[in-house]
Amino acid sequence: MRTISAAYANRHFSRILRDVRAGETVTVTSRGIPVATIQPVPSAALDPGLTKGALLARLRAQAPSGATWRRDELHDDGTER
Repeated sequence: MRTISAAYANRHFSRILRDVRAGETVTVTSRGIPVATIQPVPSAALDPGLTKGALLARLRAQAPSGATWRRDELHDDGTER
Protein backbone atom coordinates (compact mmCIF):
# COMPACT_ATOMS: atom_id res chain seq x y z
CA MET A 1 0.00 0.00 0.00
CA ARG A 2 1.28 3.43 -0.97
CA THR A 3 0.69 6.67 0.96
CA ILE A 4 0.39 10.02 -0.81
CA SER A 5 -0.50 13.57 0.16
CA ALA A 6 -3.82 15.15 -0.78
CA ALA A 7 -1.92 17.72 -2.86
CA TYR A 8 -0.23 14.94 -4.86
CA ALA A 9 -3.56 13.15 -5.27
CA ASN A 10 -5.10 16.35 -6.61
CA ARG A 11 -2.31 16.90 -9.15
CA HIS A 12 -2.00 13.28 -10.30
CA PHE A 13 -5.47 11.77 -9.88
CA SER A 14 -5.54 10.08 -13.31
CA ARG A 15 -2.22 8.37 -12.60
CA ILE A 16 -3.45 7.22 -9.19
CA LEU A 17 -6.61 5.74 -10.75
CA ARG A 18 -4.48 3.81 -13.27
CA ASP A 19 -2.43 2.39 -10.37
CA VAL A 20 -5.58 1.45 -8.45
CA ARG A 21 -7.07 -0.18 -11.55
CA ALA A 22 -3.87 -2.25 -11.71
CA GLY A 23 -4.52 -3.51 -8.16
CA GLU A 24 -2.70 -1.04 -5.91
CA THR A 25 -4.28 0.45 -2.77
CA VAL A 26 -3.45 4.07 -2.00
CA THR A 27 -3.89 5.96 1.28
CA VAL A 28 -4.33 9.73 1.00
CA THR A 29 -3.12 11.95 3.84
CA SER A 30 -3.91 15.55 4.74
CA ARG A 31 -1.18 17.19 6.84
CA GLY A 32 0.19 13.73 7.58
CA ILE A 33 -3.11 12.29 8.81
CA PRO A 34 -4.73 9.49 6.76
CA VAL A 35 -8.11 10.66 5.47
CA ALA A 36 -9.00 8.26 2.64
CA THR A 37 -8.13 4.96 1.08
CA ILE A 38 -8.52 4.37 -2.64
CA GLN A 39 -8.68 0.69 -3.53
CA PRO A 40 -9.79 -1.48 -6.44
CA VAL A 41 -13.43 -2.48 -6.61
CA PRO A 42 -13.97 -6.23 -6.07
CA SER A 43 -14.31 -7.95 -9.44
CA ALA A 44 -17.79 -9.28 -8.56
CA ALA A 45 -19.04 -5.69 -8.25
CA LEU A 46 -18.00 -5.04 -11.84
CA ASP A 47 -20.33 -7.71 -13.25
CA PRO A 48 -23.45 -5.86 -14.46
CA GLY A 49 -25.52 -9.04 -14.29
CA LEU A 50 -24.76 -9.55 -10.61
CA THR A 51 -25.39 -5.91 -9.78
CA LYS A 52 -28.72 -5.86 -11.62
CA GLY A 53 -29.75 -9.16 -10.03
CA ALA A 54 -28.96 -7.89 -6.53
CA LEU A 55 -30.97 -4.71 -7.12
CA LEU A 56 -33.96 -6.60 -8.51
CA ALA A 57 -33.90 -9.05 -5.59
CA ARG A 58 -33.84 -6.18 -3.10
CA LEU A 59 -36.71 -4.39 -4.85
CA ARG A 60 -38.82 -7.56 -4.97
CA ALA A 61 -38.30 -8.14 -1.23
CA GLN A 62 -39.19 -4.54 -0.36
CA ALA A 63 -42.78 -3.84 0.66
CA PRO A 64 -44.64 -1.21 -1.38
CA SER A 65 -44.81 2.16 0.39
CA GLY A 66 -48.43 2.77 -0.57
CA ALA A 67 -47.65 6.36 -1.53
CA THR A 68 -48.99 7.82 -4.75
CA TRP A 69 -47.90 10.93 -6.64
CA ARG A 70 -49.28 12.98 -9.47
CA ARG A 71 -46.99 13.87 -12.35
CA ASP A 72 -47.01 17.57 -11.45
CA GLU A 73 -45.96 16.74 -7.87
CA LEU A 74 -42.97 14.78 -9.09
CA HIS A 75 -41.69 17.78 -11.03
CA ASP A 76 -42.50 20.48 -8.48
CA ASP A 77 -39.52 22.79 -8.08
CA GLY A 78 -41.05 24.72 -5.17
CA THR A 79 -41.88 27.86 -7.15
CA GLU A 80 -45.36 29.27 -7.55
CA ARG A 81 -46.83 29.37 -11.06
